Amino acid sequence: MKYQHLNAVMDERLRRLWAGTEALAYGTGGLSAVAAATGLSRTTIREGIRELQAGVSQETVVQVRRPGGGRKSLEHHDPELKEALERLVEPVTRGDPESPLRWTAKSTRKLAEELTAAGHPASPQKVGRLLKELGYSLQSNQKTLEGTAHPDRNAQFEFINARTEEFQAAGQPVISVDTKKKELIGDFKNGGREWRPQGEPEPVRIHDFVDPELGKIIPYGVYDVTRNQAWVNVGIDHDTPEFAVESIRRWWRCMGHRCYPEATTLLITADSGGSNSYRARAWKTELQRLADETNLAISVSHFPPGTSKWNKIEHRLFCHITENWRARPLVDHETVVQLIGNTRTQTGLRVRARLDTHSYSIGIRIPDAVLSTVALEREDFHGEWNYTILPRPADSRVLSVENV
Repeated sequence: MKYQHLNAVMDERLRRLWAGTEALAYGTGGLSAVAAATGLSRTTIREGIRELQAGVSQETVVQVRRPGGGRKSLEHHDPELKEALERLVEPVTRGDPESPLRWTAKSTRKLAEELTAAGHPASPQKVGRLLKELGYSLQSNQKTLEGTAHPDRNAQFEFINARTEEFQAAGQPVISVDTKKKELIGDFKNGGREWRPQGEPEPVRIHDFVDPELGKIIPYGVYDVTRNQAWVNVGIDHDTPEFAVESIRRWWRCMGHRCYPEATTLLITADSGGSNSYRARAWKTELQRLADETNLAISVSHFPPGTSKWNKIEHRLFCHITENWRARPLVDHETVVQLIGNTRTQTGLRVRARLDTHSYSIGIRIPDAVLSTVALEREDFHGEWNYTILPRPADSRVLSVENV
């Protein structure tokens, strides 16, 4: 701001002396900061600093160029330079789709090399300045695309919302379920930062190779939407439908039944994929076993494909767990359970966690004969996403594949 106010009344000498003064006053990093703020070259600022350090007096005679004097810019000698640079930065839309830079990282050095080869010599520093003038900046990818949206996506959201409100009004439990990202157990780096003594970061392994003894953990979360409480079943084997339903079963035994002693139904909102996929036969057969054990009518509503981030458990539970264990190596199972179980929020979230040491087989096929025993009632609207599994009479129950 100071430079913008003074630039119009300063000649070349006064400009570099002022820039040198600001850089010296700034201290470490001053030269770079002044150069970035004003656009003056680092060479000019260094010259101003040198003159100041040598001593400036009124008797000092310095030749000041006439307006328009000095070396002309590259753009003046090469009017096509900027256009050539834009063709390289955006080769598909503005230039040659066969450009060699289409398949390489567009660093200022590589852009400068390509420009020079094309007859537009420029340094990497000049390329960087030109890119800023053209409105470019270094940016990372942004996750905003969700793929092809299902035509009934919004209608399904409205259906889930209405169903949730209906269950809550009747005093029946509503839970949101999902599997959190698998985590390595051991002294591995964990994202985030934590306060520690200066210069004493927590030492962790350089390479993230799975420890054959400790392995990974698979946290499966059950979030009570109404009561803002959660249960996390920390598995150590495989993320299967059996594991998912066992996690719900443990929530019901340890938390759900106590909170809803008069419950007759249960609503589960879940993603459309993973261990609780609407296409997984084992998911439905395991829910049937749970319905038989608890005598609950279990209703399920799946979010449309590609919309898992709208599942409440993601932003009501999992994000807070990640925040709570940031920069903390998950050195053993006890550490994981304690960190998850001690997750708290100002809005009242309370979490309980237990370690699940059971083994869960993968690749189990559910025959048609077993699937046909599931007492499943589909809703009229997208019955593949919205359905209810009813408890069966005791004399007609088939609890496992082996019973068939």
